[in-house]
Amino acid sequence: MRARKPRLKPERPWFSSGPCAKRPGWDPGDLKDAFVGRSHRHPDGRARLREVIERSARVLGLPPGYRLAVVPGSDTGAIETAMWNLLGHTGVEVCCWENFGYTWLADVADQLRLPDVTVHRAGYGQLPDLTRVDFAHDVVFPWNGTTSGVRVPDAEWIPRDRTGLTLCDATSAVFGMEVDFSRLDVVTWSWQKALGGEGAHGMLALSPAAVDRLAEYRPERPLPKVFRIAREGRLLDDVFDGFFINSPSMLAVEDVLGALDWCEQAGGLPEMLARSRRNLETVAAWVADRPYARFLAADPATVSSTSICLTFTSPVLDALPPAERTRFVDRLCARVEAEGAGYDIAGHREAPPGVRIWGGPTVDSADIALLLPWIDWAFAETEEEYA
Repeated sequence: MRARKPRLKPERPWFSSGPCAKRPGWDPGDLKDAFVGRSHRHPDGRARLREVIERSARVLGLPPGYRLAVVPGSDTGAIETAMWNLLGHTGVEVCCWENFGYTWLADVADQLRLPDVTVHRAGYGQLPDLTRVDFAHDVVFPWNGTTSGVRVPDAEWIPRDRTGLTLCDATSAVFGMEVDFSRLDVVTWSWQKALGGEGAHGMLALSPAAVDRLAEYRPERPLPKVFRIAREGRLLDDVFDGFFINSPSMLAVEDVLGALDWCEQAGGLPEMLARSRRNLETVAAWVADRPYARFLAADPATVSSTSICLTFTSPVLDALPPAERTRFVDRLCARVEAEGAGYDIAGHREAPPGVRIWGGPTVDSADIALLLPWIDWAFAETEEEYA
């Protein structure tokens, strides 16, 4: 007996985990006043970049004394700028439980070739034992594992009296979940995640301790121009005051300013967090009533509210060899997409086969509620195909 196809579809069927859904009501006409065809170093262009910095810090509530910059290369450029400038002063601890943690480990071990590196590993769905992290060393970790849907539950595992620096890739956490910035010395994110902005630009926040490190430590390795945020023992203040290292897209700058407008008008950070929580609650209620679906995160306290990762089980699916299980999920996602009911919901290629639904604040919970019956239908259709 064939499954019944749903009738209703999401109004905005965009659930990609990056680039993420644009904010509700977005229109290309919103960019009509962009400062294009002009130098970004003109006072008016620089004022727009400065506005991104000041408003982002205000909306997020960055602690006093933290410095914030717009840097090239999206979140990747921001976290690598921090690592290339700061690491090597002491030992480094890297926490890895999904793709991006291992990416930063490769930078630390293979590119920077630092001699004193400790790795804390866990498989997809788990967190490593964070009690074993030595905060006399510098610590690199993602707040939220975008490809596994596993986040740290809080920042209580990070001591306030640490002597090393904490470098946090928070790109799929900021604006979508509670982040205790006071326990982080480096925080990086990009506009294309929770704000639904355009790609290629990153944000880099530094604590006073990180700024002090830049003054006291000069790594012997060469630094590419796009990573240079300090010179001769002092911070390049212009970079943290709207001076972009190369040439930014002023269309993207205009777009993120519009996203910040929407964020503030909707209720600021509290409403952004509430929207993301509602999205997770919508999926959680559905999972609780589905024997074939579960969160990839094993501990409920670590389930992400932004990159919501699900895995599937059934007698038919579980009997398939690994490669065929991947094809099963690919067929499921293709069915949903062909109907225009949900785009880009396939899990990350490195993760166990499953779906990944972006639940950040630019996504409406009503659209997620309309997506889920289509996953039911596509699962049943695909299972029948394999039975």
